[in-house]
Amino acid sequence: MDNTIHQIGFFRLAWAFVPVAAVLAVLARWGIGVKPTLIALARMVVQLIAIGYALTFIFAGRAPWLTCAILAVMLSAAGHIALRPVRGRKDVYPAAMAGIGTGGLLTLCIVAGPVLGIDPWYAPRYIIPLAGMIFATSMNAVSLGAERFHAEIERGTPASTARTTSMKAALIPITNSLFAVGLVSLPGMMTGQILSGVSPLIAVRYQIMVMCMVYGSSGIAAAIFLALVEKKATGTRRVPITAPPRASTPEGRSGARPCPRSSRP
Repeated sequence: MDNTIHQIGFFRLAWAFVPVAAVLAVLARWGIGVKPTLIALARMVVQLIAIGYALTFIFAGRAPWLTCAILAVMLSAAGHIALRPVRGRKDVYPAAMAGIGTGGLLTLCIVAGPVLGIDPWYAPRYIIPLAGMIFATSMNAVSLGAERFHAEIERGTPASTARTTSMKAALIPITNSLFAVGLVSLPGMMTGQILSGVSPLIAVRYQIMVMCMVYGSSGIAAAIFLALVEKKATGTRRVPITAPPRASTPEGRSGARPCPRSSRP
């Protein structure tokens, strides 16, 4: 098998934007604003070029603190982005961080240790890309769960029912990916390895690892987040229920005080 990695020049890379331009033309034709998409595309290009230079520097380093600092920044950003569509995000941000952090870091430790045996454990060339996949999918699951839970609570759905419904909604994308992988799609990691000359049988093993990794981290993150926000919502709703009732007066149930009678001298 040819192990040569195809280098993509900037001129060839420009052709990848042709389908994007077609979508922009449709948006403009239908009167849909293209400014948000143009800003998103520009940010995507700038961010990826910047991270390319940054990773070149980071991968050359051998400091555990640097890897841990990068993971902390990634985790913090994932928590903020996950709650972007939710009002009152500050109140549930700790729950999002707890869910993404617990599910993501637990899964990362298992994959980096027993599965891949990365040595040293903080090797940024392996830890950072793996953490990126894990945190991104966990972030999406928490985001979907948070948005659905918020909508269900506003509709008057009991918190426990909203939690179950939101959990199902949060896992729809990753569950669909499990059904489609190998049949409808060849995921990015597997495709990249095959394009770089790795045997498809080896690439398949890595992809199985990735699918289990992202499903597990997403499910754990969403479950922890929804359990915490359900508890918070239930506690909030119980306040008016457990409040002591107003004492009734002999004059009526309205609780209005009788006007004092004026005393004559």
